[in-house]
Amino acid sequence: MKARELDKIFDEGGDISGHIDVSMATRPGQDQKRVNVDFPVWMIQLLDKEARRLGVPRQSVIKIWIAERLEKAS
Repeated sequence: MKARELDKIFDEGGDISGHIDVSMATRPGQDQKRVNVDFPVWMIQLLDKEARRLGVPRQSVIKIWIAERLEKAS
């Protein structure tokens, strides 16, 4: 299928998922690297409390807060 044909289906609100192979898809700039950080127990308890309030894992709270701080700093 040519790109124009795919664009037309998409632009008309059609389902293009059957025409795309996402098995090798990547998101640029989203590579991950694991890091270990030690937090005091009181901090973990507050992080867990906030995570429960938001209904997300602790790791999500940490990532969001660090991302917000980094955006402010840049």
